Amino acid sequence: MFAAPPVMKTEVFARIPDSMRRPGQLSEERLAAGKGTKKTDCFIEGPSFDREENLYLVDIAFGCFYRVSPQGEVAIVAESDGEPNGLKIHRDGRIFVADHKHGILLLDPAKGTLTAVAARYRTERFKGPNDLFFAKNGDLYFTDQGQSGLQDPTGRVFRMRAEGGMDCLMDTVPSPNGIVMNPAETFLYVAATRGNCIWRGMVLPDGGITRVGNFVQMSGGSGPDGLAVDQAGNLFVAHAGMGCVWMFSPRGEPLLRIDSCAGHMTTNVAFGGKDNRDLYITESETGSVLVARMEIPGEPMHSHAAR
Repeated sequence: MFAAPPVMKTEVFARIPDSMRRPGQLSEERLAAGKGTKKTDCFIEGPSFDREENLYLVDIAFGCFYRVSPQGEVAIVAESDGEPNGLKIHRDGRIFVADHKHGILLLDPAKGTLTAVAARYRTERFKGPNDLFFAKNGDLYFTDQGQSGLQDPTGRVFRMRAEGGMDCLMDTVPSPNGIVMNPAETFLYVAATRGNCIWRGMVLPDGGITRVGNFVQMSGGSGPDGLAVDQAGNLFVAHAGMGCVWMFSPRGEPLLRIDSCAGHMTTNVAFGGKDNRDLYITESETGSVLVARMEIPGEPMHSHAAR
């Protein structure tokens, strides 16, 4: 349908040190939940930058939380019995976590502790939260993936309102994963991983979602994972299993393919670095963070998200 877009290369910014990896230690419970294979020694996800340009990561397979300095030095800030899958930092500095096992949590990196924010909706536990996004008004949107897929298209998208209360906005998504809004916050994008596509819904004035459609249909790999949007409204999609990140225009046209210089499990993306212009990518197969220097003339390619 479209011509193949230009290809951009990446470089390794950081790698989880061998001393922090746990080969042969993945529990049967985590294996059953689909959090890796017996060869997995770490599985990083959820990149998000704080105001000091430290990059926070989660390790789904072993419940670890990492902080990576601007120089690429990795430190463990917390450990848990959970399965942290997504992480986002609020504009006030609070660190929110989507944990597949425990729900929505708050991380205190100074104390190395986690506290529960939400574990249930209308008395029932979540299927397994995956990723998060903060709207400008402080509302938290998050995906509840669990083991949903084409065989069970019951994945959900929730909104936790800043003033209190929670709404289920979608409940028929085959494996909802990454989630983000366009800069004007008129559209909500959701990665439907098992459908290998990106859904887009129109955001209503009250924050609800309507007229959801298939915005981009993809193929190959495991499906789309984490998402990010730049100030021009271009959508960046981490294509897990394909070893790349795609850049789509606000119209859905592929503009760029960013190839991994490491493994094929490109799971999530976040903007950071100088002027918040560079794209950082978690590559979970090798436990590496990659970076693409997004210096393209005439393209304001940096995130609109507050930091």
